[in-house]
Amino acid sequence: MRIRVDLSTPYEVSLGDGVRHEVGRFVRERLARARVAVIITSPEIRRQPWFDLAEDFDITTAIVEVADGEAAKTLSSLERVCEALAHHHVSRHDVVVGVGGGAITDLAGFAAAVYLRGVAVLQVPTSVVGQVDAAIGGKTAVNIAAGKNLVGAFHQPAGVWCDSATLRTLNERERVAGMGEVAKCWLLAGRPRADLDAATLDELIEMSVALKARIVAADEFETTGERALLNYGHTLGHALELVALARDSEELRHGEAVAIGVAFAARLARELDRVDDVVVAETDAVLDHFGLVRRCPPDVDVEEIMAVMGRDKKTHHDLAFVLAGREGFALVPGIGADVVRRVLERFKGE
Repeated sequence: MRIRVDLSTPYEVSLGDGVRHEVGRFVRERLARARVAVIITSPEIRRQPWFDLAEDFDITTAIVEVADGEAAKTLSSLERVCEALAHHHVSRHDVVVGVGGGAITDLAGFAAAVYLRGVAVLQVPTSVVGQVDAAIGGKTAVNIAAGKNLVGAFHQPAGVWCDSATLRTLNERERVAGMGEVAKCWLLAGRPRADLDAATLDELIEMSVALKARIVAADEFETTGERALLNYGHTLGHALELVALARDSEELRHGEAVAIGVAFAARLARELDRVDDVVVAETDAVLDHFGLVRRCPPDVDVEEIMAVMGRDKKTHHDLAFVLAGREGFALVPGIGADVVRRVLERFKGE
């Protein structure tokens, strides 16, 4: 299965068992001037039985290891990767390959964007979040203390390969957490909860990729507002992730945070009279189907979360959320902090 991302320079997302082995041939046929491929991955990913795509290249190949998860998305990690690219004499004709979860594909994409002002990047996402969201669309970034994804660039990949074999080795928490992004896509697509019973994982990933490809093609650089819809659940979700990282507590997975953010957004939409109780119940039912926790962590400090959300990149001196409405989803700006605080306090007590 191939899904085309129809941009000024289009590319394809390949889905299926074993598609990672197409990457080497793609380099030979489409990036024929490349002489060096640098694979960005993590020690854990490198130990997986399916980590064998380096054998498919017939050019010089180097592997650079970075941390797993959000720990990879730092300026120091970016510098280390760029130093490695320099060490391996990467030129503008060569290629960076991100192999890992969403954090690693973000880092690999950003390094490719800034090194020599741009080299080709190929993405092989190995987590659910990576396959349905992070590796597609060209948004690359790292985090700083002030917020998630505040330092980054748009840099579209030359191709993306979503190999279902990589998902079979995920632990249960990672698999379930990744479904937070899938649930978001299911709701954005307007699909009813009842249809989930017959949906396979491959079908869910295909649906999510197709939705993202369509939205990205319509709004590559976030100029029309349509791409903002993909941030459904992310205003609160990103704030929860950032606070968890700052406290050095057990890391909250991105998909877990998005699921909580989606549940909150449904309640905020109801408070603003955009939706009724039926929509909130349907939202909760979709999240429950995937086994996602949709309650706010009990130790969350509401004022701390409010402060972090105020720095979200979607805001313009006020709070903005992607919310459901009677005519579909929309980015809703200018929401009063008192309203958000009231709903968040109530949500925390559920």
